[in-house]
Amino acid sequence: MPKPLAKSCHAPTIDATECANVRAEWTLADLHFQHPASVMSPYWLNNSCTPFTPESSECTLGNVVVYTINVTSAEDVAAGVKFAQDKNIRLVIKNTGHDFLGRSTGKGALGLWTHNLKDISFFDYNSTTYTGRAMRMGAGVQAFEAYQAADMNGVRIIGAFCPTVGLSGGYTQGAGHGPLNGAYGLAADNTLEWEVVTTGGEHLIVTPEQHSDLYWALSGGGGGTYAVVLSLTTKAHPDSPVAGAAMQFNSSDVAPDTFWNAVHTFHEGLEAIIDNPGLQAQYALSNASFDLNLVTWPDHTAEEVETVLKPFRDYLEANDIPYNDEYTYKPSFYAHFSHFTPGLPYGAWQISILLGGRLVPLSTVENNNAGLTAALRNITQDGRWSLNGMASNLTHARVGNTPSSNAVLPAWRDSLIDFNIIGPWDPSAPVAEGVASENELTYQIEPQLKSITPESGTYINEGDFNNPTWKEDYFGANYDALLRVKKRYDPLDLLYAIASVGSDVWTVESDGRLCRAE
Repeated sequence: MPKPLAKSCHAPTIDATECANVRAEWTLADLHFQHPASVMSPYWLNNSCTPFTPESSECTLGNVVVYTINVTSAEDVAAGVKFAQDKNIRLVIKNTGHDFLGRSTGKGALGLWTHNLKDISFFDYNSTTYTGRAMRMGAGVQAFEAYQAADMNGVRIIGAFCPTVGLSGGYTQGAGHGPLNGAYGLAADNTLEWEVVTTGGEHLIVTPEQHSDLYWALSGGGGGTYAVVLSLTTKAHPDSPVAGAAMQFNSSDVAPDTFWNAVHTFHEGLEAIIDNPGLQAQYALSNASFDLNLVTWPDHTAEEVETVLKPFRDYLEANDIPYNDEYTYKPSFYAHFSHFTPGLPYGAWQISILLGGRLVPLSTVENNNAGLTAALRNITQDGRWSLNGMASNLTHARVGNTPSSNAVLPAWRDSLIDFNIIGPWDPSAPVAEGVASENELTYQIEPQLKSITPESGTYINEGDFNNPTWKEDYFGANYDALLRVKKRYDPLDLLYAIASVGSDVWTVESDGRLCRAE
């Protein structure tokens, strides 16, 4: 049975030194990903046991699992699955706990903790769909580990912006965006094999040739739903120098309309920027600043990426908008990523947040850029909400696959920008304040982007668990086919995950029990 992370802050087990350490690290990822049960979403932790409440207050596990199996083999998973079925116990899968939809936790549940499956290997791969270098990683491998290993072996792989994200779980199973999307597509576009255990206890190797329906579903159709993943084999691309760039300007330096006109102009020219093959751009937007914090362009030079951004730089100068910029040329992808990601290996990402998002189609920017600018300005106006934008050309023509290659949400292929929306959660405040912000996200903030992108969707890993249109937004036209795969490989619906395929057959009671929906 796992112990609550903040147990040392509450009677009768108070340890002032340990409690101070937990309090200092509470909003950082590494404290939680090393724990067999804790998750990073403050909503799902629900202040059940935090270092910010009085020593005399109750300290319980709350929504997290009550028992965990430290998975080291397929046999461990098969035994855990059988036990959960035999005893009619809720079952969840957790690696790092990065999932903000609540898919890797469950009150009263048995957890399969895959975090210590850390094996990594590289080899030549030959199949009907791919010939080249490949990387096999255990389900516990995180982006920083994969990046380092790939760098040492002269290759690069698709991974997350946040270095502590586990790559084989919900990340790749939900599509998987990162700084190399512009060059190679989404993580799910790069999958070669999945090693899994089904809820029937079968240990399978899943590829486009064998168990192809399960391969299709796992590659983009959502995590924690179809089978328990033990390892992922992905394409490993030859490494080479990478050009990078960053650019930033502040709203405090100019009039509000001038600032937002600049944001409007950036989006107006964004298609031309990311139409350069291989280029990907990531930026942050708030009412205080615009921060183009990571441009990645493999096999190009600093001078070339500077030329690509020159039209926007010229606009800023013509309108007397002060800015800072930087252009780099690094010998490898990891050197590039390290330069733009402070605090490696874990990074300095804050996790005490609420998360939502929306994919913005190219057509929206072409036909209603004014509406997009107005929505972004309104969302960020009070300083509580901000956004991150990821821009890549992910069309099938650019990526080199077809709509039937995997279960990635089709809206990705028409998108120009993937926005995630970041909202406030003060871990020292009453939980009711955070819940009110979550409801604001669902019913006031996200609808502003939905209203101008009615035919689009949302990257499930940045989705809002409370989204009333989750089937359409997270799975789109793939949902019915994904449900058929779910029924084939998990006929008893053991693998429940919130806002995931087949989840509506269950309701969650107040005590965490799953009951069949009537």
